[in-house]
Formats: sequence, structure tokens, C-alpha cells
Amino acid sequence: MPAEYYIGLMSGTSLDGIDAVLTRFDTSTPAIATHFEPFPDPLRAELRDLLHPGSDEINRSAEAANELSRRYAEAVHVLLSRTSMASRDVRAIGCHGQTVRHNPERGFTIQLCNGALLAELTGITVVCDFRSRDIAAHGQGAPLVPAFHAAAFAHPDRPRAVVNLGGIANVTHLAPKGPVTGFDCGPGNALLDEWIAEQRGLAYDSDGAWAAQGTVLPTLLEALLADPYFAKVPPKSTGREAFNLKWAHAHLYANYRPADVQATFAELTARCVADALHSFCPGVEQVFLCGGGANNADLVARIARLVPGTEVGSTAALGIAPDWVEALAFSWLARETLESRPGNLPSVTGATGLRILGCVYPA
Repeated sequence: MPAEYYIGLMSGTSLDGIDAVLTRFDTSTPAIATHFEPFPDPLRAELRDLLHPGSDEINRSAEAANELSRRYAEAVHVLLSRTSMASRDVRAIGCHGQTVRHNPERGFTIQLCNGALLAELTGITVVCDFRSRDIAAHGQGAPLVPAFHAAAFAHPDRPRAVVNLGGIANVTHLAPKGPVTGFDCGPGNALLDEWIAEQRGLAYDSDGAWAAQGTVLPTLLEALLADPYFAKVPPKSTGREAFNLKWAHAHLYANYRPADVQATFAELTARCVADALHSFCPGVEQVFLCGGGANNADLVARIARLVPGTEVGSTAALGIAPDWVEALAFSWLARETLESRPGNLPSVTGATGLRILGCVYPA
């Protein structure tokens, strides 16, 4: 069989840009080439605004989807140029799109992406809109990456968990025996990024250095943890429209030191992850982190401290760098779609059954 190449595109709840990966799944190291395409400030600001109700949303969303798709196409062309490959060499692009609404309880989810435009701009078949079919089958539509985690990281004997620390954090439980489970456990980097942007004009807290300077505020932490989402039992999913700085500001007082607030937000993320592991991942021996938060030394140390006796590391130890796991997952999901194989896990999303995911825009 000739080698098959795919491209995965992920722009997640961190709102920083596009992770792009050229993949080939018949090797032990599937990531052949990678590229990060940062969002220009106006696009980032518009995507952040579209997370909340506003004026002229239909036109603005369509225009943002077109601009996003042009940026996706640029990322694809960078990958092709770096590898001297042509569009005809790639079987498909798997594109998650940019989530601006996620409300499975009301039966819908919206990820901005103009799949038709992306196919035209790249000359490659595009698979997108992965969440909607699972929601139509009464699932949460997210997280979808646990299916890939199971394919890439499961061990036949050792119980493992994979924790994605994006804007929102999610946990996948990989038990040697039993179904794969997983869910969104709460905010990941979202509050950390928004707070340091508001207070210090920085895009993110490098290595968690600012949070490490602060002291956790117990009253604030407990107020944040009182949100009803944390008490919900999986399957469950959430997004930045639920956990954002506006949500947090309702619990902030003027006399709080900014560094202490940052430390508390970091502790909140660590507590969400640790509570999820303790409550829903019994017997886990190894925890592998991925997503941008895996590069935050302070956050990683907080998580490790809250799960004593558990080995905590990054997915790099399993052959995939933490920054590229989600993009790889959507290239893998695109392959599953084109092979007419289901991509969801009802044990994760709560859907009534296995479903083939995504819309396909042929080249």
C-alpha cells in the first residue's frame, strides 16, 4: 500500500493560533512536519468577541470563518513547502475549526471553518465539523481526542491518563481493561492567559513564572470551585464561553494582588485536573500531559503535587511532543472518516452509539 499523508489543523480555546501537522500513521513517529501559525491581533480579538452574544453575529462569524480558513490554508502551504510535497500527495486535511459556541444541552455546537474555501485554497480534501454528528446522537460532541489518545497512548497493562492542558483542560482515562472515558474537567490556560494579558499585557505566563511568585487565595479558590460545572458527573464538556475572565471577575476583590490571583487560577486548573483523576480515573499510575500547559513548569508542578505517587510527565515520552497531539488527533479523525470508521466514543461523549464524524469537502 502506498504511504498516506494527512494534515491536522487545530485552533483551540487558547486562541493563540493554528497548530498544523503533516502526518503519516504507518510510522512510530507520525508527525513529519509541524508549523504554528499565530493569529493576527485583529482576528484573535474578533474570535474572542464572538464567544459572547453581540451585534451582527451572522455576518461577523461568516467573515471570521473565511479569514480563519485563509490562515489554515497558509499553514498547509508552509507544511507542503517545508517537505517539498504537493497537494495531491495529501489524502485529507482534518480541521477542528474555532469553537465560538458549544451548547450540547440545546443540541448545537459551532466551530468556525469554511471547509469548502479551505479545499479550494489547498486543493486537498477537507474534513471538518467533527462535533455535530455526535451531538445529533445526544452526545456532548467533545472531547473527541480521547479516541486518538487510546489509539496512540494506551498500554496493555498500565493504567494511564492523558491530560490536555489547552484553554480548557480535559482528561482521558486509559484503563487496560474497560472502556475509555474522558471529559472536560474545567479551565486549563484560559484564565491564566486572560489575566496576564489584562494585568501585564503579555500573551501568556511563560513557565508559570508569575503564578509562582504569588500565593493562592483560599477564599477565591473555593468560590471558583463552587461553580456547578465541577460537581457534574461525566459525560460533560465545556468551553471558554463558560470559563473566562468575566466569570472570574464576579469573585475578585480590588485588594487582591494580581500575582496572587494568577497563582489561584493556576491552582484552580491543577485542582480540576487532580480532582478528575482522583474521582474518575481509579488506579492511574501514569499521567501524560499535552497542550500548551504542558510547557508551564509551575502548573505541571502543582498537578504533580496534588497526585502524589503518580508518575507525571509529557506525551513526549510516548513519542509525540505535547504541542502537536491535538492537531495529530484531527488528522487521525479525518482518516477515520474517510475510511468510514466511527470517530466518537460513546463512553466519553454519552452519544447513543458510534458515529462517523465530520463533513467532507472533496478536493
